[in-house]
Amino acid sequence: MYRELICIGCPMGCPLTVTVEEGKVTAVSGNICRKGKEYAEAECLNPTRTLTTTVKIKNAMYPLLSVRTSKPIPKDQIEACLQYLRGITVEAPVTIGQVIVEDILQTGVDIIATKSMARQR
Repeated sequence: MYRELICIGCPMGCPLTVTVEEGKVTAVSGNICRKGKEYAEAECLNPTRTLTTTVKIKNAMYPLLSVRTSKPIPKDQIEACLQYLRGITVEAPVTIGQVIVEDILQTGVDIIATKSMARQR
């Protein structure tokens, strides 16, 4: 099987052609630097993404708090994480970097606030 990707490992944006056989990357072409091969292998075998979204917050200036994952999560778990976070409501005050959800869905990844919000009266 062949896959065509645009590498995001560095600013060059190399067009990659990746050969995957029996669940393994057997060839990568088109990359200028080593990051292309690393990116192709990760994207074809275990794609991950940093999730950014919002959760509800009470007693704050705004009704939503921006959050993100502390590191990338498996791409196939994004929807389940979003569903879980739809049910979360936090209480102000919140500080940037504060852990909102520890180890979301046993991924080993925390959900952290990307903004501080003071308590409103």
